[in-house]
Amino acid sequence: MSTEALQMRGHVHGTKDAKRVAVGSGVGAVIETYDFIGFGTAAALYFGPAFFPGADPVTATLASFATLGVGFAARPLGGVIGGHLGDKVGRKPVLVTSLIVMGLATFLIGLLPTYAQVGIVAPILLVVVRVVQGLAFGAEWGGAILMSYEHAPWKAKGRFTGIVQAGFPVGLLLANLVFLASANLEGSLAWRIPFLASIVLVVVGLIIRSKVPESPVFDDVKDHGDIVKNPIVQVIRDDWRNIVRGICLRVAETAGYAVSVTYMISYLHTAELATKTETLTALCVASAIGIFATMAWARLTDRIGRRPLYIASCAFAAAFGIPMFLLANTGVFLAVVATIVIAYAVCQNSLAGAQGAWFPELFQANTRSSGASLAYQISAMVSGFTPFITTLLFIQLGWTGPALLFSAYAVIGLIAALLTRETWGPRERRLADEAAEKEPMPVGA
Repeated sequence: MSTEALQMRGHVHGTKDAKRVAVGSGVGAVIETYDFIGFGTAAALYFGPAFFPGADPVTATLASFATLGVGFAARPLGGVIGGHLGDKVGRKPVLVTSLIVMGLATFLIGLLPTYAQVGIVAPILLVVVRVVQGLAFGAEWGGAILMSYEHAPWKAKGRFTGIVQAGFPVGLLLANLVFLASANLEGSLAWRIPFLASIVLVVVGLIIRSKVPESPVFDDVKDHGDIVKNPIVQVIRDDWRNIVRGICLRVAETAGYAVSVTYMISYLHTAELATKTETLTALCVASAIGIFATMAWARLTDRIGRRPLYIASCAFAAAFGIPMFLLANTGVFLAVVATIVIAYAVCQNSLAGAQGAWFPELFQANTRSSGASLAYQISAMVSGFTPFITTLLFIQLGWTGPALLFSAYAVIGLIAALLTRETWGPRERRLADEAAEKEPMPVGA
């Protein structure tokens, strides 16, 4: 490892816009998550009877979770499109476009007719809009995380990308607060209001993102004529191993979330272990803690490296599967809160905090957007259909099925972490210290 290789990460001290870019990217992540995750909450609590009436509760839940999964299945294509454009035309245009598309799709969900109004057309429209959501969300992450990463100082990549990653629990918190506030409204207003309200966040996000400067690393790649003609093809050809590793690393986090949060809120409701209000309250508590937990985990990777945290977190999650459901099965509100807090703030947030810096560091600058986006979004196909699979496992095996699936996902992440190289170990940190002493601080930083 040389300092020349580290320079592909941007200026050693970062840019004067590093904080503004991180916050701007994080705000976008808040909005995208509010929109995308809000659909998961609605699917678990409302969409079954609204769009798939006439079926028994379990079948209706399966149908709504299948619709949820369609959006996740579309995310890899969004990642391909966004990653390609991010490496070809820049990170910023992708950020702005994905936000507009996501915002419009989410607003339209709030206007959709139900099955009782238009029959089979209703679930078809829901699936179409969900696909559009998936495409936009797939394009979002790569641009947002790379903008923050490539503006940040070498020794604080985790801290700055952690701000972006923390946007996801903020979005989750906002979505569930709105759903909690609307829970007592009559009829379809309980789920329509949260989607319609998202348009306010979109407008705010567009104003902030329009002022964010382009990535300095992309500008350097463009100035040196290193833009790749077909970045997706090249990264698959030259770096497919890191893409596979990234997919497996991500599965532990995103598919684990699908079991421990998305499915769990449906399980708590249908098993009558908690009311809708109690479940949403527990989610809000976990989300609020998760904001600070994500940033703290991300900062920790700047001190100890990305890989050690991932290994420890996956090992803990693998052991937590059975205890997680035992806690939830007590039906005691505080135990339910503890279940979701541990599953989210520890098992999920620690992995998300490490991914923000680790994934970009696995790929070359001129194919970084494509490689990181592919690794991040392909795993979404697994996580998207996990609530559906988990429901089937519950039917066959009871709660032990979902518990074992959660642990299995963690084991996949653990194996992947053991097989993935460290990108911010002692040697890289020493070289960064040496480079920082030699390089002057940029003006205004």
